[in-house]
Amino acid sequence: MKKILGLTASPRKLGNCEIMIKEISRQIPEPHELQLIRLPELDIQPCKGCYRCLFKEEECVLNDDFDMVLKSMIEADALILSVPAYFLGANASLKRFLDRGLSFYAHIDKLWGKPAVAAGIAGIKGKEGYTLLCIDSFLKLVLADNKYSRIIYGALPGEIFFNDKNKKIASDMAASLFGTRLKKTDPRCPLCGGDTFRFLEGNRVRCMLCSNEGVINIVNKKSVFEIDRGVHELFLTKKDAVEHKKWLQGMKIRFIKEKKRLKEISLPYRKL
Repeated sequence: MKKILGLTASPRKLGNCEIMIKEISRQIPEPHELQLIRLPELDIQPCKGCYRCLFKEEECVLNDDFDMVLKSMIEADALILSVPAYFLGANASLKRFLDRGLSFYAHIDKLWGKPAVAAGIAGIKGKEGYTLLCIDSFLKLVLADNKYSRIIYGALPGEIFFNDKNKKIASDMAASLFGTRLKKTDPRCPLCGGDTFRFLEGNRVRCMLCSNEGVINIVNKKSVFEIDRGVHELFLTKKDAVEHKKWLQGMKIRFIKEKKRLKEISLPYRKL
């Protein structure tokens, strides 16, 4: 029997985020058990930036609930994520967990390519802001395979199922989790599939999901993005993730080498 982890970043019990996860679970054809974790209820402290999880210990030195969630992610066969929009972005509990992500690199082999689907819940249509980007970034950085993510609208607890359209979306997510990825036709980054861009000078753009740059052109009245792969990638391939881990570990050697020079710069600011 498969294990599916449902992560909700909503502080509401049995709100739209929770029932969306459970509805998706109900419609998954494969036999499975669902574990539900409510991130806002957990003690997840800010990352100290000590880098120790990248070396011998391979787990965070902070004594809180982070390792419990990470262990559940590792043991799960798939992930379902549901996040509410707060002030045009994802609830802060999602980012608070993600900021501890240096610990992910000790488990690349176990996390890489884990299938996932995600729903962002916004109360007002068109006012989700960058919530979907937060969701897509989260799934990329936990090294998961994003099979289907989108925004759903509904403010009151249970309102997302006032109509059957959102139940159909839940059904599509359930089918794609262990099945075929839902094909998206919107203009997207050809490298990572992201659909959020920062416009630079001229026709140059930067994908805000993979942070790579390129150009936008209009071809047959349609926007076409041509994005170039960067020198230092984070997660486009498993090899990229491994190489980034090595780069992070190399910061310890660089710090020791530059320690005297770094202190000369920073110590004068101590008295200010």
